[in-house]
Amino acid sequence: MKPTPGSMISFQRPDGQQLQGYLATPEKPEGAPAIVVIQEWWGLNDQIRGVADRLAQSGYLALVPDLYRGKMTVEEEEAHHLMSGLDFGDAAGQDVRGAVQYLKQRSERVAVMGYCMGGALTLLSLCQTPEVSAGVVWYGFPPLEYIDASKIKVPVIGHWATQDDAFSIETVGALETKLSDAKVNFEFHRYLARHAFANETAVGPSRIAITQYDPVWAQLAWDRTLTFLGRTMWA
Repeated sequence: MKPTPGSMISFQRPDGQQLQGYLATPEKPEGAPAIVVIQEWWGLNDQIRGVADRLAQSGYLALVPDLYRGKMTVEEEEAHHLMSGLDFGDAAGQDVRGAVQYLKQRSERVAVMGYCMGGALTLLSLCQTPEVSAGVVWYGFPPLEYIDASKIKVPVIGHWATQDDAFSIETVGALETKLSDAKVNFEFHRYLARHAFANETAVGPSRIAITQYDPVWAQLAWDRTLTFLGRTMWA
């Protein structure tokens, strides 16, 4: 039996505002750990819904908050415009935290996992959301001065592309040092790949120049992620 198909739901932010999100439910939701999945700059599209569905098939309750309030795009220029208009502090402290709090009503443990822009928001959320249990970062970080590593109290796994033209691998080294100095429990993995190597739509003429899907590295990163989640999220 396949998991129940995902559906759009509404939930409340800490400030009381309502927000929508895509919720994917596993076959056995009782006692299942939960994960907030944070979109790339494209919006809440079919690809990121597919990530939530994949997590549900692995036994997790997965919620993707709609950070762009219904907007999405396949155009690079429009994606940049949408991302530029996003208040990252509000998104991390209100949208993502609201999603975490919603899932905490149904699950003892809740992780945050994000890609690209969502990876940056994951790191910010780990500093601002005490309810979170673990973090998974896929090739994205904010300016490092915005990360208060002393507030990250949960295990973190990060996946990075050594040929990433969007997020410099050299800066990943500086992030590593920052987390080490704060004694954060983390593991970083580097892949000989380009940006968005785990996004299966980053192929062919429709992909943007800096991105390239790599199925081999994507599968390895997913295997490592599920191993990490299995170790940190199940009682």
